[in-house]
Amino acid sequence: MKKYKVGIVGAGGVTELHFVGYKEHPERIEIVALCDPNPEALHAKADKYGVPQRFTDLHDFIQNSGIDVAVVCTPTSIRKQIVLPLIEAGLPVFVEKPFSDTLEEATEITEQARQKGVPISINQNFRRHYPFELVKNKVADGVIGQITSIVFTNIFFRQDVGWRQECERNAMSVMGIHWFDGFRQILGCDAVSVVCQNRSSSAIQCTGETDATVQVVFENNVVATYVQSFSSTFNRTEMIVIGETGTIVTGYNRADLYRKGEKTPAETWENNLSREIATYEGLNHLLTSLETGVEAPNSSKDNLKTISILDAAYVSANEQRIVQLKHGILV
Repeated sequence: MKKYKVGIVGAGGVTELHFVGYKEHPERIEIVALCDPNPEALHAKADKYGVPQRFTDLHDFIQNSGIDVAVVCTPTSIRKQIVLPLIEAGLPVFVEKPFSDTLEEATEITEQARQKGVPISINQNFRRHYPFELVKNKVADGVIGQITSIVFTNIFFRQDVGWRQECERNAMSVMGIHWFDGFRQILGCDAVSVVCQNRSSSAIQCTGETDATVQVVFENNVVATYVQSFSSTFNRTEMIVIGETGTIVTGYNRADLYRKGEKTPAETWENNLSREIATYEGLNHLLTSLETGVEAPNSSKDNLKTISILDAAYVSANEQRIVQLKHGILV
């Protein structure tokens, strides 16, 4: 296996996922450079993980770090101004979710990458951290028959600090991007319509929405209903996948199968994959695509369909209408 020199742009909290996830794979990845305009944050993170090269200027980082692959962990508000110079330099990029704040910007970045022949992958690590892949495989095996609906609840109390407080897009952009992507993985088909209502609670100090209810209809006629709250003093994260012959109920660490007339699970499956391990796997998808020439399953092109559902939800809430998608893309 080839070993890659990796440089990370951004020294904030989310980089912990990458540093911790990558350190178990020295045969595959060596983090040789870190870039952040804040010298204090830069050196604190670089000292913690022993990163030798430190840059406060992106262009200096691009020209002098000698990296093979860039990992972008910056706020989405500056995503384009970070990613486009990396693409221009011919560097493959692994980007934190959400890929971008808007479908328009994500499409622009994807098109620029296509023209330059530079692959981009997105860290949709909840595909494996939450049991979406597990459920997808059980559904493919016919365990619950044809799915009729998905009901997903993610409610808890979350008060962000810093740049995210000023974002016009909040709760769905932070967490919904995982759930929309997960619905796509389970169902294996495109979304065709989205309707959404959202609100901002005075309990949370932020610009964007704290609470939302979304319904997504997919090509196979399955309806996914998703409820999000950052203002709930009661916590619950639960997905219920309803099929014709059974129902699967999931939390982060397990999935329970229920049959008709039974009050206890007929089967239980464990899911204990950490976000850090799933983050490494996401980067490895990109590295494998470099070696094989086959598009990664978490490519930016694929992620446009996840961003389309997110964008459609905001359009629906703002314009108070059902939003249609064509081939999974908001048009």
